[in-house]
Amino acid sequence: MMRTVALVAVGIVLTAVAAGTSRGAEPAGKVEVVAPELKRLVPDGAVIEKLAGGFKFTEGPVWTREGYLLFSDIPNDAIVKWDPKTGLVSNYRKPSAGTNGNTLDSQGRLVSCEHAGRRVSRREKDGTVVTVADRYDGKRLNSPNDVVFKSDGALYFTDPPYGLAKQDEDPAKEQTYNGVYRVKDGKVTLVASDLKRPNGLAFSPDEKTLYVANSDSDRKIWMAYPVKADGTLGTGKVFFDVTSSKEPGLPDGMKVDSLGNLYCTAPGGIWIFSPAGKHLGTLKPTEVPANCHWGDDGKTLYMTAQTGLYRVRLNVAGIRP
Repeated sequence: MMRTVALVAVGIVLTAVAAGTSRGAEPAGKVEVVAPELKRLVPDGAVIEKLAGGFKFTEGPVWTREGYLLFSDIPNDAIVKWDPKTGLVSNYRKPSAGTNGNTLDSQGRLVSCEHAGRRVSRREKDGTVVTVADRYDGKRLNSPNDVVFKSDGALYFTDPPYGLAKQDEDPAKEQTYNGVYRVKDGKVTLVASDLKRPNGLAFSPDEKTLYVANSDSDRKIWMAYPVKADGTLGTGKVFFDVTSSKEPGLPDGMKVDSLGNLYCTAPGGIWIFSPAGKHLGTLKPTEVPANCHWGDDGKTLYMTAQTGLYRVRLNVAGIRP
């Protein structure tokens, strides 16, 4: 059984959670098998565990080089730290300018998409936060949502209007596009503009393909874009379409494992796809997840799902910064 105890230390409210292990832990969801190939990725008897709760809306998990998990609680305007050794959660950065997606750069520094700040930022080792990108073509970005690095150091991020009160109709919206952008050597380049609500994104293991989720209730799809030698994108094609699904949730954050399989937050849970676009199965925690990330030794998938934090142990390691 999970036990939550409220503690107060140095003015910060912490939550201690008795985080179980997969063996003997109480299930907080289920694994839905669609194709037999799923057994290669998800072990028999895999248990989805709930690690912490009481948040307002969780997003953007990332496992740090120091061995703990960070994630965003957007309405609480905080980046939260979860310590696997103690099960404690604490505020890592608050206020956080409405941070959503997070990743690490090659030096292990936290790079974040700020809805309220309308920028991609980087937290330096001394705790100061600097701007990586906040404009394209001289105009302010909408509200950067998710971010990923390519091995050459280029940064790619999505920029839907979710952080603006009236979204596309908001008078503060300066960009014509809800685009996908690339940042290299300080230059911001628009690389895709064909999606209404670009959201989560991830590279294939060989970095020849960039996958992008479209969080549009009228077109619930993932696109696959060929990555050109200069880092720009070719014409994309639909990788998978779940528009017909009636379960709650939309395509959102995603991650890729070392074999090229995709783990995509979607209606009802995290849909697992083969590199060829075959639906293998779905991870269904008790709340619909918005994002996920690899932690521990790389074979544990952490899931941020509305008010809670979940995890499940898998067979294959994922790709992480």
